[in-house]
Amino acid sequence: MNVEVIVDNLPKLLEGLGLTVELVALSVLAGFMLAVPTALARVSPNWALRGPAYAYIFFFRGTPLLVQIFLVYYGLSQFETVRDSALWPILREPYWCALIAFSLNTGAYTAEIFRGAIEAVPAGQVEAARVIGMGRALAYRRIILPQAFRIALPAYGNEIILMIKGSALASTITLLDLTGMARTIIARTYMPVEIFLAAGVLYLLLTFAFTQAYRLLEHRLTRHMAVQR
Repeated sequence: MNVEVIVDNLPKLLEGLGLTVELVALSVLAGFMLAVPTALARVSPNWALRGPAYAYIFFFRGTPLLVQIFLVYYGLSQFETVRDSALWPILREPYWCALIAFSLNTGAYTAEIFRGAIEAVPAGQVEAARVIGMGRALAYRRIILPQAFRIALPAYGNEIILMIKGSALASTITLLDLTGMARTIIARTYMPVEIFLAAGVLYLLLTFAFTQAYRLLEHRLTRHMAVQR
């Protein structure tokens, strides 16, 4: 075990870790913004809303993330309409393609988590909201969604952890995230064990730090529920 090669290349690995954190944070934020309306569409009685939401979730949950990345990065460039559009300067960049694929993927999983959480809100509370004269939109805003978000917290935390680990696939489209940087260093040093071990430890530390922070957030948001029990 050559510790010196790990120490010498640690700044580069930390640089790659920074890109990993950036990709995960932005994709989780975009995925959350996409997931909320999609989850609401999934529980809507209107098939015109429910159908497209179901199709989106079905596709992105049923296909590998790697395939989705390749479809965005390699697939869109085959269409002349895309190449001639104003979005082409964005869609030809691997960074934005990875971000789009990650956001769509985590948005689908998060939407299904939120759908289950919405349906888990006790029906009696929904009926009580209707009895006191709350409309559907007001009941969702004040009664259903706040409780659904708390119910969804454990599963949502697991989804973010999966996204952290899945972000390593960004390296397949030339991005120098933590995994991509590790592969580049290995190509130069021919020491895969040391470099991948160091990268694995950094992923582990990132996941541990997120888990602890998320646990504190979950505790703060559900303290009153623990007291009631």
